[in-house]
Order: sequence, then C-alpha cells, then structure tokens
Amino acid sequence: MALTVAQAMTLPGMRMRLLAGRAGLSRVVRWAHVSELADPVPWLRGGELVMTIGLGLPGDPAGRQAYVERLSGAGCAGLAFALGEAVTAVPEEVLAAADLRGLPVLEILTPFIAVTEAVARWHADERVRGERRVVAAQEAMARAALLSGTSGILRALAEHTGGESLLLDPQGKSRAATPAGERPWHARALEMAEGAARLSAGVLDDGIQAVQVQSLGFSGPPTGWLAVCTGSPLEWHARMLANQAACLLAMELLGVRAGRAKAHAQRGALLAAVLDGGLSPRQLGELCPVAAPPYEVVVTAAPVAPEAAIEALEEVAADAEELALVCARPEGTVFVLPERSAGLAAPRWGAELCARLGVPGGGCRALGLDELPSAVRHAATLAGRGDGYLHVDDLEASALLRDAFVPDAAHRFAATALRPLREYEARHGGDLVDSLRAYLEAGSNLETAARRLGVHRNTLRRRLAVAERVSGRPLTDPGHRLQLWLALSLGDLVPPG
Repeated sequence: MALTVAQAMTLPGMRMRLLAGRAGLSRVVRWAHVSELADPVPWLRGGELVMTIGLGLPGDPAGRQAYVERLSGAGCAGLAFALGEAVTAVPEEVLAAADLRGLPVLEILTPFIAVTEAVARWHADERVRGERRVVAAQEAMARAALLSGTSGILRALAEHTGGESLLLDPQGKSRAATPAGERPWHARALEMAEGAARLSAGVLDDGIQAVQVQSLGFSGPPTGWLAVCTGSPLEWHARMLANQAACLLAMELLGVRAGRAKAHAQRGALLAAVLDGGLSPRQLGELCPVAAPPYEVVVTAAPVAPEAAIEALEEVAADAEELALVCARPEGTVFVLPERSAGLAAPRWGAELCARLGVPGGGCRALGLDELPSAVRHAATLAGRGDGYLHVDDLEASALLRDAFVPDAAHRFAATALRPLREYEARHGGDLVDSLRAYLEAGSNLETAARRLGVHRNTLRRRLAVAERVSGRPLTDPGHRLQLWLALSLGDLVPPG
C-alpha cells in the first residue's frame, strides 16, 4: 500500500490545505523533505513532498513557473508552503503551473519536522503491516499447497498480491492460471521466460502493470516458470510472495514428477511382461488404466534413460501422458500412446518424441492391446533404418500388403496350414514349427538354421524330414514352401492395425 498526498494530509496531527493541483492528489509520498534551493531537483530522487518557506522561489514569473515544472518533471509528490515567513501568499503563476502539471500545492500549518516524522512513521508502520501480510500470505500459500497443490498456490498468490498469476511449463506452454483463461499480459510473460537465463527472475514494469517472471527449480534446467502481474509500481511484498510461491511450486512439481516416474515404472513393468509373454494383454487392461485404442506404438533405435523418456513424454504428449505406457527394452524404449486423430495437423507422437530425444525410431499402429507385441516388433524393425522416425503406414508396400489381408481370414489360413505340424507337436513334441521357420528364414541353409536353434544339423535334418511327412508334401515344392513360410511369418510380415 502506498501513501498518497491525499492520505498524507489526513495523518494524525497534520494541518494542511490544498491550494492547487487537485489532479495530483494520488501522487505517492515517499518522503517529506525541506529545501530552500532555487533548483532542488539535483538533490531529489522522486516521491518527495517538498516543504519550503519560499526563500528559493525565483523572483520573476517565468522562473517561478519553471520551478514548478522542474519539480513535477522530477517526480515530486507535492509542494508545501509555510506562509508568513518569506512569502505571505503563493504566487499565482505557481498555482497556475501546478494546476497545469497536476502537482499538488499545499499550505502547511504544521512544523516541518512533524510532517517528516509523520511520513516516516507511516512508512515504518506500513512496513510492519506489510511483513504481517507477507507472513499471513505465506501461511495461506503453504496451506493451499497442501490442500489444492498447484492451483491453490496460484490462487493464494493472486489473492494476496492483488494481481494475477500464471504457471508455464519449460517450453512456455500455460499449465494453470488465476484467473483461468488467456490474458493480454501472458504474451509478455512468455517473451520474458523465453529470453531469460536458465535460472533467473525478471520484472517488466510499464508504469501501469508490473509483470515479474521467475524460473522454477533448484538445479539444472527450469521445471517451469511462474509469472505474476500486479499494478505498478511493483511492491516489495509482491516480490517476496512470488519468491515463496516459486519455491512451493518447484517442490510441488518435483513431487508430481517423482510420483509420475514411479507410476510409469510400474506401468512399464506390466507392458514389459506383456511383451515377454508373461502377462496377457487383457490382464494389462485390468491392472492399469490405458487409453482407448487405436494406439501408436513407438520404439526408439536404442534405449534412453527412463527420466529422459518420461520428461519427453510429458513435454510432447502432456494431454496423453497419464494413460501412456513406456518401458525400456533391449531393442529400444517402447512408447504406447493413444493415436492422434487423422484430422489433426500435428505430426505423429513418434516424430515429436524422437526429435525431442534426439534418436531415430520406428512406429506401428495397433488396434488393441492384443496387437502390441506384433506392433513393437514391426516398429523395432523400422527404428534402425533411418536418421528420423519411420512409421509402418508411411511405407507403401507394407501398408498395401496389410490392406490386402482380412485379419480373420489370414489367421484361419495360418492355423489351417500349420495344423498338422502343431497337432504332431502336441502328441509327440519335436519343435517342428520353430525348426521349420528357422530353416526357411535361413534360406534353406541347414548349418545356419541349426546354429540359430542351438542343435546339431542332423537333429534339424530329422525334424525337417518329419515335417515333410506330416505336412504331406516335400519342402522342395516351391508352392508348399511359400504356403508354409507365409503361414509362419504372417504376423511379422503384415503389420497390425
């Protein structure tokens, strides 16, 4: 709260009368100062109520008018005369210039020292009142942090500074604001945050509004930015409260981030279990909330640190982050996110994630949780092919091949073609299907296939002979080989989605 000329006239023991410059009664009185100099301006700092008996008044009308103009231009709060010593009346040209400039001119009937003491006492008392308000506001913000978190801190800060508050994320996007919604000063706050040093604070005061911006965090890159808009000039208690709020918000964000990291670790372990075959996709949906399909499955070319993966997920896909799945795998870090609508102009999640992490990656579509393992395999295959992000649907041949198959019919074909082999395995064992697949994938090279399977070549030769007998056709028949190979590799050849 500031002491105005109008308030100073009503302080206890003050006897003053307004003579001119009524428009300036709202000028702020910082100090009361006695001066009999013809030009006191070099000795002033602004905000002074200049008191005089008139000894320094120039003798000519033009000089007296310039005297008032200099005081007003220097930011003085007002000019007070004690009449009857050097002058018996305030000259008309002084009054006229004061009305023109909006500089209050007073007749003072109180000793100068009493005025100085009264002004000093008011500021001392105001400092105490301000400290009490700050303590009360700090307690209110602490309670709000416990009860309502970020939104409560912003509301308490706005209430106790008489202004508005805004929380920005590290990229400058609005996370929360009090009052809600976009405000004209938000753009100024964003510019200040973008141009600030890594950990810093700044104030922009245009004489009407004061916008202060402060980085959040205790070390490393900022976890966000706090902006507060109050009236000008910026009060000292508003600075203190903004600093307190920044500390509370930084701790709140650190706690939220730690909680999110723990939740993602638990959800990632469930996703890893599904990919390893230890948990069914149905159980995954029962154990943790996931977004509705379809999904975009992203695999980076190499594993990234869990902290970096979660941070990138928060920055790139803030709206989808809570329901996303992320886990580190030997082939790379896997992200499962709800697919963006085809009508959105924004790129796929994978393109933004890989750009943010600085690693290449691959992507695939999945229509349900049961397609996640297959989608991860296809995405991982693409992850190392280029420097950027490749998606299955962007590869024309693969997409067209998928569109050429009816999923149910393709599954029936594979089951029919492999039924004799699987029925034999169920009765006698022998790993016929895996052996046949390894042999065909090795280009009919017996030595290579046996080495991949970890068996002797004669063992593999006997298994292939059984497979020929059970399937009823020799493996040298090109049509039979194609049918078996397609049935075995359909899930890998044709992407899901």
